Amino acid sequence: MSTAPSGPETHQVALIPGDGIGPEVTGAALQVLEAAGVSIRWEEVEAGAEVVQKHGSPVPDRALTAIRGSGVALKGPIGTPIGEGFRSANVTLRQSLDLYASVRPVKNIPGVPCRYQDVDLVVVRENTEGLYSGLEHRVAPGIVESLKIVTERASLRIAACAFELAEREGRPEVCTVHKANIMKLSDGLFLECARRVAREHPDIVHREIIIDNCAMQLVRDPSRFSVLLLENLYGDILSDLCAGLVGGLGVVPGANLGDDCAVFEAVHGSAPDIAGKRVANPTALILSSVMMLRHLGESAAADAIENAVHSVLADEKNHTADIGGTATLDGVTAAITERL
Repeated sequence: MSTAPSGPETHQVALIPGDGIGPEVTGAALQVLEAAGVSIRWEEVEAGAEVVQKHGSPVPDRALTAIRGSGVALKGPIGTPIGEGFRSANVTLRQSLDLYASVRPVKNIPGVPCRYQDVDLVVVRENTEGLYSGLEHRVAPGIVESLKIVTERASLRIAACAFELAEREGRPEVCTVHKANIMKLSDGLFLECARRVAREHPDIVHREIIIDNCAMQLVRDPSRFSVLLLENLYGDILSDLCAGLVGGLGVVPGANLGDDCAVFEAVHGSAPDIAGKRVANPTALILSSVMMLRHLGESAAADAIENAVHSVLADEKNHTADIGGTATLDGVTAAITERL
């Protein structure tokens, strides 16, 4: 995994505003970063549904070049058509840049209403293969085949990512989530690779759990989990479930990490139904920018922004509609920048 050192005072970062509410929440994040005093030179590039007609792809080559050049990007949400249309821009980014690890911390924010307390876990999801890759074709009229490809190489490196994260953050265990009782070869390979990596980290407890049982245990007592290691599709589903445990997708950050590049993004969708209304919750992307700052070695600024976000959300007058309030995007953003 790449770990960016403390670099020059001015950081070069690619910016992808995204679709729908994307430009609104990325604008909020930029205001907060500026208020924190971080010097960033942004290179804005297009990606998403609106650029397909111009470039024939939701992720033009210029966007990939910009991210490779800086090694870091902040990305707003991008919409993907359901059941038709262009290939997912998120899948394209992850596979083109080999962003093999999706890392999503899930933790309670004081004041944000939710059903559970004491939730503090990290979802580590393999990001490049499996059923989520969308390798499908029509066999015959009315028959479609979807390929689930699992490799030893990808399984070993994502397991190493999870165990190294647990060691780095002082987390006691990694729990590998699988369905190897049914998919004995594909999930069996993933599980065996996790076991091999676990033997190299004897101080970290390794647990194994079947995915359906994991889903049930998460809604019974999520505090029993610390690091969840999952393949691609399972991670996509359970990471959203985990977000729901602490208030929803509007308050949970995310990162897609590789050896050479890192893309930080909110995990929610583009919400076209509220685009332009200035009522979206900017918290998820602001906290994603906190993850980006830590990646860049800007720990003090990251801590300051995170503390400001927590302080603001502790007051229910700063809650947007998704977490039961009436605050606006601009109101929340202003409150955070004032705290800074």
